[in-house]
Amino acid sequence: MALPSQHRLRSPRSFSKVYRQGRRASSQHLAIKALKNPTPDDIASKRPSSGVCFGISISRKVHKRAVVRNRLKRQLHAALRTLLPKASGAWWVVINVRTTAVGCKYYEFLQELESLLIKLEVLDGN
Repeated sequence: MALPSQHRLRSPRSFSKVYRQGRRASSQHLAIKALKNPTPDDIASKRPSSGVCFGISISRKVHKRAVVRNRLKRQLHAALRTLLPKASGAWWVVINVRTTAVGCKYYEFLQELESLLIKLEVLDGN
């Protein structure tokens, strides 16, 4: 099951804005860019801001088979749903998956995501 629609980052303009202006943090399996209090784009302004919005980017370099990339995406979505209640403020977050993540399990994604999002202050550290 995917993230609720109000917590998804969809438009290419939003992704590029986060890439250009966001702060970054990385770990062995993930690289994250986060932008605090984003101003709405033309496309994104059609719906009200609802706090934290996430986007996931997985390149074909990670794995050639879509089945594997989709499995990684599902694991990340499940980890994000677990961490969503801890989120504070208005953020746009883009998560890039690295090639080393192919052998990663759910609990590893959960630990890495939590530590990186706390480092970027998207999540409360308590």
